[in-house]
Amino acid sequence: MAGIEEVRKILRDLGIEEELLRDDAQLRTHLALDSVDLTQIQVELADRFATRVDLWTEHDYTVRQLADIVGERLPGAGAHREYRDRGWWRPEFLDDLAVSTRVHAGHRVALVGADRTFTRTELEAAVSGCAARLAHTGVRPGETVIVQLPNQVQIVILVLALIRLGARPALVLPALREHELESVLTALTPTVLAVPARHQRFDHLRLAEKLRERHPSVRTLLVSGITGSAGGRVSIDELIEAGPPAPEDVVRHPSDTALFLLSSGTTGAPKPIARTHEALGHVIRTSAAVSGLTPHSVFLAVLPVTHAFAFSGPGILGTLAGGGKVVLAAPEDAAVAMALIERERVTHCALTPALARQWLTASAALGSHDLSSLQVLQIGGARLDESTATRLAEAFGCRIQQVYGMSEGQLNFTRLEDPPEVAFTTQGRPSSPGDETLVVDGEGRRVTDGEIGELLVRGPGVITEYHGSVAAASFTPDGFYRTGDLVRRHESGNFVVAGRVKDVINRGGEKIPADELEALVLAHPGVRAAAAVAMPHRVLGEAVCLYVVGSDDAVPSLREMRTHLEDGGLARFKLPERLIEVPELPLTAVGKTDKARLRDDIRARLHTEG
Repeated sequence: MAGIEEVRKILRDLGIEEELLRDDAQLRTHLALDSVDLTQIQVELADRFATRVDLWTEHDYTVRQLADIVGERLPGAGAHREYRDRGWWRPEFLDDLAVSTRVHAGHRVALVGADRTFTRTELEAAVSGCAARLAHTGVRPGETVIVQLPNQVQIVILVLALIRLGARPALVLPALREHELESVLTALTPTVLAVPARHQRFDHLRLAEKLRERHPSVRTLLVSGITGSAGGRVSIDELIEAGPPAPEDVVRHPSDTALFLLSSGTTGAPKPIARTHEALGHVIRTSAAVSGLTPHSVFLAVLPVTHAFAFSGPGILGTLAGGGKVVLAAPEDAAVAMALIERERVTHCALTPALARQWLTASAALGSHDLSSLQVLQIGGARLDESTATRLAEAFGCRIQQVYGMSEGQLNFTRLEDPPEVAFTTQGRPSSPGDETLVVDGEGRRVTDGEIGELLVRGPGVITEYHGSVAAASFTPDGFYRTGDLVRRHESGNFVVAGRVKDVINRGGEKIPADELEALVLAHPGVRAAAAVAMPHRVLGEAVCLYVVGSDDAVPSLREMRTHLEDGGLARFKLPERLIEVPELPLTAVGKTDKARLRDDIRARLHTEG
């Protein structure tokens, strides 16, 4: 909620332990603040927020009440009132939005896993029972829990139960390891880690024990794949059974932080993103609407559900909120996914372009599954080229919906009614009617429509700061989030993504957006996947190195590719100066091309070559 982190920081600076900073904790009665402490708080509030509060009255303020006062003085408070007045922010909680049986029929199947199926009534009972057991193990409202689980029913139930309890799950990709997790734990000081015992041959439990030794805030490990509870370990599999209702004395507010997502950029450590019930609820509702989700929809979650695209964009939460069914699967096996589409009559699925190309290969090889139920393939995480979009539509006989967005809250979708020439070549427009967008040059000036610039966004679903106020330069003084994405506005009103501000190859002062070049390369019949990265050049500073995955046809030579690009109208300075054929492109944990590894590879090659 607005102001809560500021108040908690003031109290932490006074030496109050994090575990005591519950929203309903009273300053004098529960936190035992003395006269010196109260005076210091008053000075801080007056100095930082121009807010004068008399803490010497008979009224003993709670942490929440103080935060409400501070929140009214923070930048954006007026916008928040507008969001509520216009119904964009609603007084509802994410767990109720997802599993409540008040609106949708309880007898219908809501969640399907590898070995368990839950109706909506059973799912709500499991969430409630899990919340009660979590409280019994000592998990308290306001605490942060790192959740690093694969696509299984346990993660859906656990996350919703933590939210119902008032705790704050932080969704972490299973592929992250010690280096990334260290920064996340340092930023969030969690009290609990939720991990699988093992996943894809990796010992997550061993790493969690190692992290617990180094981070004193962590007192409990929730583990799937074990039985019994001992030594600070609790079996998740035993937590998710139906049981008594969650504690009723939990104090929650729709403006509270419901969960944390992690930024998924290509540079730097992942940054925690606090998402409130109000703001994320708006994102879920609006994105579900433009995705065509209904009570009859069936969403197949194959991307890691700890990523926002699969979890809430609209993903699992959007499907459940609309009364539909969620089917969980792993991304590794396209054949299994297609069997599930046939068996469960899947209507919607979200993929990255890399995973979509794998599906194309698998569908050509299999060809026997009935995929006629599939209505919408959503492609996001990276720009989808026109040729792949065309092939997907032909192979699966469904609508291709491009999704361009970020965990920070802004989501753009091509519309289901967009004609192919728009849906296949653009990356969509805002799903929220309240989103404001600017496309600006390097000096922050608006560019004309059709010109490339950086996208700035603000609105009811967009964050105004990162947790802990890190990376403050990512936000403008008037509250716009700097996406770091280079886009141009198409005549349809949709955006076309041209690349990243930091994914631009600077060839002797000429800027070459990598995505723009890659889209043209992928139009060549001999190319199945491609990535353009900067390679060092002794004269120009940087030049274009092109990594190519060949199709069934012969892979084009560098000379042939340059001719193809130049014939396509590409400026000569954007032509690649090296082409490297690879069997596949390396991917990050969320299915994006790992360009950091490719840049390391070309530097190593050049060093070896002298």
